[in-house]
Amino acid sequence: MTGSIRHKGTVLLETERLILRRFTLQDAWSMYHNWASDPDVTRYMTWEPHASIDTTKDLLRVWINSYDIPDYYEWVIVTKKDNVPIGSIGAVKSNDHIRKVQIGYCIGKAWWHQGYTSEALSRLIRFFFLDVGMNRVEACHDPQNVHSGNVMKKCKMQYEGRMRQVLRKQNVLGDACYYAILAEDFTEA
Repeated sequence: MTGSIRHKGTVLLETERLILRRFTLQDAWSMYHNWASDPDVTRYMTWEPHASIDTTKDLLRVWINSYDIPDYYEWVIVTKKDNVPIGSIGAVKSNDHIRKVQIGYCIGKAWWHQGYTSEALSRLIRFFFLDVGMNRVEACHDPQNVHSGNVMKKCKMQYEGRMRQVLRKQNVLGDACYYAILAEDFTEA
């Protein structure tokens, strides 16, 4: 394995339709109302819907206070057209020794099935391979959330299998379907 990790932290990234940037406390209202409090959005997540905007603000404070850490990655997904925060995407796990990062994402229901999530995920895959030097980018989803798997496939990630009882939601263990792409498979087409 060649190359080395060059952590950049949560830097500003753009796509054709999106801006991926650091969260601020001013994003609390949008995050709470657009996705974090919606049980339909959080149904397959490992966290519960936020009961109040205070929960959202507390989480944002943790994220914002972590931005000085070079290997901390958490972006708000904002539409260029409306400048509206519609979701979040970031690294949920990483391992520098084997140059691997796992990405997690969440997007508000009003923006489902419009290609925003795959656009953001594709941008992060490119960032982690070309800018950070990762060798493997992976993601997983609840087996019942087939749309999330379709996002991963659209980003040229390969299905690697189903791991049993590796996720916890409401004190119940659940399975996860894993997808990944390697640096050697990545092309900027």
